[in-house]
Amino acid sequence: QVHLVESGGGLVQAGGSLRLSCAGSGRTFSNYAMGWFRQAPGREREFVAAITWGDGITYYTDSVKGRFTISRENAKNAMYLQMSSLRPEDTAVYYCGVDRIPYRMAVTTTAAFGYWGQGTQVTVSS
Repeated sequence: QVHLVESGGGLVQAGGSLRLSCAGSGRTFSNYAMGWFRQAPGREREFVAAITWGDGITYYTDSVKGRFTISRENAKNAMYLQMSSLRPEDTAVYYCGVDRIPYRMAVTTTAAFGYWGQGTQVTVSS
């Protein structure tokens, strides 16, 4: 059974940094795209960043480009999100996800991800 656990969230002032981690078990994820999504109160879950299997091509939503960096460590079945220059509008619960189907590229929609963690809260104060 696939199990994902996020960690690293917290409270930070605007302009600060956080590093989120996602630890996976129950399957080897090296052949699957992985991604980060976030959900703010009253809003739908939205795409933040994704990284493909293999060469690790990355994708970002426009609002985080240049501020966030996604990476993965296949040997540890892990994924990370380095967040810098945080803004109050980045406040949300952040979820890690794994694609339902292996070897896909450009996977950036919620529907494509079949496995989710429980989320970690990120709060950015102004």
